[in-house]
Amino acid sequence: MEDVRLIVNLVMALGFAVVGGAIVQRLGLPTLIGYVLAGIVIGPATPGLDADRDRVILLANLGVAFLMFGLGAEFSFKELFAVRRVSLIAAAIQLPLTAALGFGVGVALGWDARASALLGTIFAISSSIVMIKLLLSRGEATSPQARIAVGLGVVQDLSLVPILALLPLLEGQTGHIWRQLGQSLGIAALELLIVVFVGTRLVPKILYVVARMQSRELFLLTIVVIALGTAYASHKAGLSLALGAFLAGLVISESDFDAQVLAEIIPIRDLFATIFFVSLGMLLDPALFLRHPGMLAFALAALVLGKVLITGAAMLVADVDPRTAVLVAVLLAQIGEFSFVLVNAGLDGGIIGQDQYGLVVAVALGSILVSPLMVRLGPSLVPLAERLPGVAGRERRQAFPVVEQPHLRRHVVICGYGRIGRTLGDALTRRGLRFTAIDINPAVVRDLQARGIPAYYGDAAVEALLRRARAAEAKTVAVTVPDLTAATAVIRQLRSMNKDVDIITRASVRAEVEFLRGAGANQVVQPEFEAGQEFVRHILREQGVPRRETETLLNWRRTIFYDQQREAALYSDDDE
Repeated sequence: MEDVRLIVNLVMALGFAVVGGAIVQRLGLPTLIGYVLAGIVIGPATPGLDADRDRVILLANLGVAFLMFGLGAEFSFKELFAVRRVSLIAAAIQLPLTAALGFGVGVALGWDARASALLGTIFAISSSIVMIKLLLSRGEATSPQARIAVGLGVVQDLSLVPILALLPLLEGQTGHIWRQLGQSLGIAALELLIVVFVGTRLVPKILYVVARMQSRELFLLTIVVIALGTAYASHKAGLSLALGAFLAGLVISESDFDAQVLAEIIPIRDLFATIFFVSLGMLLDPALFLRHPGMLAFALAALVLGKVLITGAAMLVADVDPRTAVLVAVLLAQIGEFSFVLVNAGLDGGIIGQDQYGLVVAVALGSILVSPLMVRLGPSLVPLAERLPGVAGRERRQAFPVVEQPHLRRHVVICGYGRIGRTLGDALTRRGLRFTAIDINPAVVRDLQARGIPAYYGDAAVEALLRRARAAEAKTVAVTVPDLTAATAVIRQLRSMNKDVDIITRASVRAEVEFLRGAGANQVVQPEFEAGQEFVRHILREQGVPRRETETLLNWRRTIFYDQQREAALYSDDDE
């Protein structure tokens, strides 16, 4: 019955998430608002259905890990390092000022100094999960504001280590506190070194060995072990689970397998990330809005408006252009998952009481619900920022260097570098024509890369891989994979990206020709039939048949074979 109960909770969480997400999407709002509202409905504070909050939160932690892992796989150490200056300068301004803001709000609410200090630390750290979900939903995961916001979010996550180590000071414990702080920082630094230096050397080798087995199941299992294993190790070292998963994704991004990893992990990421937002809603007691509406409104307004102003100003001081500064500020104008870690620690340590706990949770969830609306409002605030004293007319450099993509246009993309793909690639190379290749065999990919040919590992039906191969700008794409299902998926994905690209593919049997044409292929080749054509050509030539007559016969046979309607009338299966 225990296992059945877990399934019941999962079905409840996902079922209400579907309903809530569908309703708010029809209203033109982001679906994460519907997920949070679904959590409120099935939470313990509302009558009716009551899901087990602890079990749902346990599943939600998987969503945190996979969401951060996926984001890390889309970035790279080079991109993160490029925004280090902006992130460190902005964090040095934003963290203490927002902490002071939170302390002031606590004092204004009548809290004592200890509780107000805890509220300050909670105000200082934004929700990376909410920020990432908003960026993904808007297709801005690699935008300038995304890169800077993620860089600042990493610094905020790292600040959680000393904050948790210093919490005993607020509880009145002073013995060995500095030794504990030094120990926590030392363990955290060691964890980072292990992930960065060992991970970048070991993980790509592990993925290469697994990829050579050409088993998608083993590849997926390896990804999950790396993501969750690194997240758990990070948690045990005193860092956040989310930061560990993000670092694991960064390690993956340095390998040749990042696009395929993303393709495998995205469905799992979206599933468990949905449960994360449902779990947040389950923490809220709606009765708080009736008991303390004024306090909630004041704290929420101070948090959102204060963080927008402070973060935006910090970005401008760090020499970020006004538009990016505003967009980063609205992205970080909330508190999220780490606020629950800190508020639970404060409740357990006697720093805050039950009512104060409920207020912090309500403000955190309120800021998450308001966050999508703030992000939509962001572009309209840019003109105001550009007219600020000292900003108007001021020339600003880019916050980070733009990475130039290699110029490829009207080239050839080869999807599947087996015998046919290799023959085509050799012919193109001899003629000096440019091409890119996608293949599931990592050894083939490495060999091509060693020869200076752009090659990518993974399933060619993955949109991210096709974009890296510049398939949308290609003149011709050759889909040489022998599997009908795989070839069809690639063709349909290509056609959705570029309706005019020329696609040539292969058919294993005659019956597949028309099917592949229907999927979007311009030209379909059946290798065995073409081999038979060469037999006919050779034998007729040896028998003294004139060349022109031979070519006429071969062209007629080819026309009949590839025309399904005429084929049905003139050919039978026995003719092959």
